[in-house]
Amino acid sequence: MIKFERHILNNGLIILLNQDKTTPLVSFNILYDAGSKYEDENKTGLAHLFEHLMFSGTKKVPDFDFHTQMAGGENNAFTNADIADFYITVPGENLETAFWLESDRMENLVLNEQRFENEKRVVIEEFKETSLNTPYGDIWHYLAPVSYNVHPYKWPTIGKTIEHIENITLHDVKDFYDNFYHPENAIISISGNFDFSNTLKLAEKWFGNISKKSNTRKSIPVEPEQAKKKSKIIKENVPSNALYMAFHIGGRMDEKYYTQDLLSDILGRGRSARLFQKLVKDKELFHEIQAYVTGNLDPGLLIIEGHLTDNTDYTTAIESIRNELNSIKRGNLEKRELEKLKNKIENQMAFSEINILHKSINLAQYELLGDASLINKQNDLYNKVTCEDIIAEANRVFTEKNCSELIYMKN
Repeated sequence: MIKFERHILNNGLIILLNQDKTTPLVSFNILYDAGSKYEDENKTGLAHLFEHLMFSGTKKVPDFDFHTQMAGGENNAFTNADIADFYITVPGENLETAFWLESDRMENLVLNEQRFENEKRVVIEEFKETSLNTPYGDIWHYLAPVSYNVHPYKWPTIGKTIEHIENITLHDVKDFYDNFYHPENAIISISGNFDFSNTLKLAEKWFGNISKKSNTRKSIPVEPEQAKKKSKIIKENVPSNALYMAFHIGGRMDEKYYTQDLLSDILGRGRSARLFQKLVKDKELFHEIQAYVTGNLDPGLLIIEGHLTDNTDYTTAIESIRNELNSIKRGNLEKRELEKLKNKIENQMAFSEINILHKSINLAQYELLGDASLINKQNDLYNKVTCEDIIAEANRVFTEKNCSELIYMKN
């Protein structure tokens, strides 16, 4: 059980506090509801670029990393389709440094042409390295637009193209800063060795006077139900042929999410999962294969991805996967297999509760979902899922029309 307190400052900033006296450290996490789904379709990559710009400095703190290191800490950040998240881990006695640094850049970030152009070049190089020069690195540039018609999940967080990043202006990033980086759009979650009363005073001291801002964000279009199977074939310079199958599922708060997650784990979580055992180990049709859910806040995807052996053609590969899906749909699932998987998930969650960084990140994300106490309900929600639930969900999800298929061929 993770105990925490929840407080809201007058400017709307949510503060979540989890005290952990077993460590000398504190993890300070701040989440912004500022993912790439809020971008203009013709200016993608802005949310990720802005994550980089958050380290460009302020007048008081021109070098963010220097002050973090001087406090004996480390920091990092990530952006996805739904959120931007920043975290600092410091010794407990230096917690105020984290408050100072994060409040300063929430309010006083310096956005000038030189720093903007420098970070833009860094992001463009990252785009080239991760998406263009890495085998299969561009997979989401193909799979996302095949899977989605209208929802902004149809482009990857790093951006559709380099040209989109090049065309982002300083005015664009200033607007993004004003719209998304302010108290009402943020959640601070702190886990570790600290004093509750003093930490609340620090929150009020450093964030309480930051003013609210009016949001001018676009509404997110709802993805319509897919009416027919979609597919795409591409050729790239990769070491082996690959196959990706994406099935539409609910969002993170969908009542069937835990069933869908367990269904993906039965199929493709690790070497003991069905797809690996049957199609890699036994039949040697794939070098590797896995299944997972994207875990998006809005309706997401259950993905099956596999790399084919040289002797396997696509028709055989697709048929072999379909056979395994149909096996579950017909009811081939024993309670023992499901319980074994639930035990593995429970152990993983218990381990994550030891890590203060994991706790602070998870608390913030569950709060964004609408209920931070969900962090303590995960095991119960997974344990409630029955074999019958999974079989029913397999029949609902694994239909021909609900599938988006990407055939990734080597040159």
